[in-house]
Amino acid sequence: MELELLGKISLYAMGIVLTASLIEALVLHFKHKGTDRAFDWHEAWISLADLVGRKLLAFVPISLATPLFNFAWEHRIHTVTSNTALTIFLLFIGQEFCYYWYHRASHTIRFFWANHAVHHSPNQLTLSSAYRLGWLTKLAGSALFFTPLVWFGVKPDVVLAVVSINLLYQFWLHATWIPKLGWLEYVLNTPSAHRVHHASNATYLDANFGGVLIVFDRLFGTYVEERAEEPCIYGLTTPTTSHNPVVVELEHWANLVKDVVRAKSVSDAISFVLRPPGWLPNGEGHTTEALQKRAKTLKHTNA
Repeated sequence: MELELLGKISLYAMGIVLTASLIEALVLHFKHKGTDRAFDWHEAWISLADLVGRKLLAFVPISLATPLFNFAWEHRIHTVTSNTALTIFLLFIGQEFCYYWYHRASHTIRFFWANHAVHHSPNQLTLSSAYRLGWLTKLAGSALFFTPLVWFGVKPDVVLAVVSINLLYQFWLHATWIPKLGWLEYVLNTPSAHRVHHASNATYLDANFGGVLIVFDRLFGTYVEERAEEPCIYGLTTPTTSHNPVVVELEHWANLVKDVVRAKSVSDAISFVLRPPGWLPNGEGHTTEALQKRAKTLKHTNA
């Protein structure tokens, strides 16, 4: 009965999400028509293709989450059965902690980035960007980061439901027209904080990984505030230009495979998979650290 209810809620939520993103698209289309800020419908169609593709692939019985969660559940150290306020709060905090490290790893380990880069590929940030998550999400290994919750005794379907709620919360964060929200910026992940997360400016890279909360970013030093003097430039550091959904979905996986195949040593091949995006064996790559170092050097040179 609980799974049936969650299915209905998910269906209604999808309807609300699609309706809201369409309304925003129409408003932005007519508001900025004929200007350099004109709404790019190609971006919206690619996001919709991503959503449809993921729903279709959901019927394919291949997932890393299933064996990982099953193993963790069989070897759990406890069984969470109570639904008290304290239990729900601890589950929420635990899920936020796991989500933070999953999201951070998705930016700092190239294997995870190959799928997550799809979410960052829109060159305009709009509500439709929220549901561009990558066709290969089920195979990208994100379940690994939430397995501890199952091992502690939380049912796998409950873990997946809480993660889904987390992602649903983040839908409204993908908006450029919502201003800063005062004191809430210190606690919650807000549109302002998430605009920074989606920006390709060197100083904004790899920041604000929280889901609902921003407290773990503040705790672990990855919080960066949006500044009026440095407007966000959205998209990847090497912008995606293709309007072909297949290219957008698979280009980063294809590039990763090419680099691994062409690697001159096993060590380099492993490094291409596990080191940050942009890493090169000669040290002249375009990792976040390298880009930020070059940006600081250029700033000091021009000062």
